[in-house]
Amino acid sequence: MQKTTSYSNTRTFDLIQTSMLIALVFVATVLLNIKLPITANGGLVHLGTAMLFIGSILFGPKKGAIAGAVGMGLFDLISGWTLWAPFTILARGLQGYIVGKIAWSKGRNGNSIGFNLFATIISAPFMLAGYYICEWVLFSSWIIPAASIPGNIVQNVVGICVAIPVCAVLKKIPLFK
Repeated sequence: MQKTTSYSNTRTFDLIQTSMLIALVFVATVLLNIKLPITANGGLVHLGTAMLFIGSILFGPKKGAIAGAVGMGLFDLISGWTLWAPFTILARGLQGYIVGKIAWSKGRNGNSIGFNLFATIISAPFMLAGYYICEWVLFSSWIIPAASIPGNIVQNVVGICVAIPVCAVLKKIPLFK
């Protein structure tokens, strides 16, 4: 009986953590965003990217991928970007997974600022490629998506600039060590 209770408690705690991360990504995307005036589809700069990075670095690839995919996918569904939701789910899920996988590689568990920075930088081209393909599908053009690249780069840079210092501070708290 003891094993079942322990396993059940662990799964419940994981579900709660993942749900909280999804909510944090969603809220950071909804409340803290700026539409860029670059092009008609110019894109959005929001702090959801920072929350995706923070979740992946603090809690690993699985929770980071789920938080990014579901949190930002929900944002797309409720805010008029519905066509983008499937692509967001794939691109942001992959981005969260990559950040968590690199940050948690070889037993680091997100404790290396250098690897955390490396992970976030490496994940950006995957997000850029995901949205480039999305726009290519939606607009049937290889040229139109190029206009969104600067905004997507800005979004990742802002996310990195927020997430890396926040994670460095949070990793000093015993709960996140």
